[in-house]
Amino acid sequence: MKKHVVKLTDEQRERLEKMIASGKAPARELAHARVMLGSDEGQPDAEVAAAVRVSQVSVERVRKRYCTAGLEAALKRRPQPPRPGKRKLDGEAEARLVMLACSEPPQGHGSWTLDLLADRMVRLSYVPAVSRDTVARCLKKTSSSPG
Repeated sequence: MKKHVVKLTDEQRERLEKMIASGKAPARELAHARVMLGSDEGQPDAEVAAAVRVSQVSVERVRKRYCTAGLEAALKRRPQPPRPGKRKLDGEAEARLVMLACSEPPQGHGSWTLDLLADRMVRLSYVPAVSRDTVARCLKKTSSSPG
């Protein structure tokens, strides 16, 4: 037996049917509306998934969201969590990195390596942490040459 059973009211069913008939909503919302209607009619998840052309897991997920959070949550995209700032090196830190890369390498080294540059940036407190890949990406953007 299904854990999350969809029981739409007449108003909800009418709203979903109008939404599908108009075709004005985003494709994801239309697919979720079709899933809701198919689930309300008691069709098995496999049949609903095949008819709507989504996975069976998607059908289960939409039913669960309807039962736990309501119709709007089942139709709309789930809000995404805030993402941290993408850039590790701002303009000032990039400039310091380029200056560092153009300076004399440390004692005992013939030239700067990405790891040496990343380590020195952290030791000089230009940034709290930085990876060698970030250093490489930043230096790749500059038109300077090492020699």
